[in-house]
Amino acid sequence: MLDSLLASGGFLLLRDSAEWEGRSLLKALLKKSALRGEQIHVLGCEVSEEEFREGFGSDVNSRLVYHDLFKDPLNWSKTGEAVPKGPLRTLRALYRTGPGPVTIALDSLSWLLLHLPCVTLCQTLHALSQPSVCPGADPLVEQVRVLGLLHEDLHGPGPIGALSTLAHTEVTLSGKMDQTSASILCRRPQQRATYQTWWFSILPDFSLDLHERLPLHSKLPSSHTTQVDPTTHLTFNLHLSEKEREARDSLTLPFQFSSEKQQALLRSGPGQKTSHIFYEPDAFDDVDQEDPDDDLDI
Repeated sequence: MLDSLLASGGFLLLRDSAEWEGRSLLKALLKKSALRGEQIHVLGCEVSEEEFREGFGSDVNSRLVYHDLFKDPLNWSKTGEAVPKGPLRTLRALYRTGPGPVTIALDSLSWLLLHLPCVTLCQTLHALSQPSVCPGADPLVEQVRVLGLLHEDLHGPGPIGALSTLAHTEVTLSGKMDQTSASILCRRPQQRATYQTWWFSILPDFSLDLHERLPLHSKLPSSHTTQVDPTTHLTFNLHLSEKEREARDSLTLPFQFSSEKQQALLRSGPGQKTSHIFYEPDAFDDVDQEDPDDDLDI
């Protein structure tokens, strides 16, 4: 799984949530890159350098350069220990960090979206994920890979859609039954997009333990289980008895044409101009032919 995610450069968007955290997977990817001999640059915004380096061996930490925006992001202390350039200038300073393959981790894009306009961040990420063009340089040597962690439940569809469109590889973390899954969408130029799902767990040394499939713990319904009738508590009856069906068929519908009116309409020709008034009293009409104005005190 890690080899497929790190197969080429570009921008990898790692989407996590409050339920399924993604920093552990980000650190597992950085460990794999460091063991391959790549330079590692981390723009740390949400956790301290000590916490981020925790769990890595000396072989990984020796290749990891931590740019600390967590301690003093705006350089208020004026001590010079924090990054004095601010988030945008620090990002742009990573455009060319040295010869050889480079992996840049942004922890996290959600923090950067709170301090930078979305358009500015997307333009910077696009420029950052492009390989450096040098005359006669091997494109594999000048490969740049950007890993961005995004807490998707903190943002609306606009920023998430913009970053998703920009990403060459998109990893969405979710899970089921206490196991984490990674849905991986890869987009490559002039190639068909590929989609796959991996189930995994992360070991304390930030190695991945892959699972072929999700174990099924659901029980099949027993033959002795009582079947619940979904129509039991309805306020109306879905089934009619024989007497109820006969009463329904004998019911005269309102505004139904009488046989006299039907015959009159059928006999009328196209040139006939004679008008007829058909009055059919309702069953509840109170018609008094003797004195229609009997209710009036005249």
